[in-house]
Amino acid sequence: MNKSELIDSMADKGGITKADAERALNAFTDTVTEALAGDKEKITLVGFGTFSTSERAARTGRNPQTGETINIPATTVPKFKAGKNLKESVKG
Repeated sequence: MNKSELIDSMADKGGITKADAERALNAFTDTVTEALAGDKEKITLVGFGTFSTSERAARTGRNPQTGETINIPATTVPKFKAGKNLKESVKG
């Protein structure tokens, strides 16, 4: 499912216009992005899952084409952990 299909589904299930569904989806993704990027906050949606960040330490790697050793810098990455209800729904 791509973004426009998700917007169509949200509009249909929510009984709202596609424009309203798109604004709601954009507001949600912007809010999650700002919370994770700015304050490194955790966002928990009970039953659905938790959005958080994780720190990756600096490490060395290898360029697969040349075999040359490269340094990979430390970074912060986003994470999502599915909640119980989502896991059970997917499991079937």
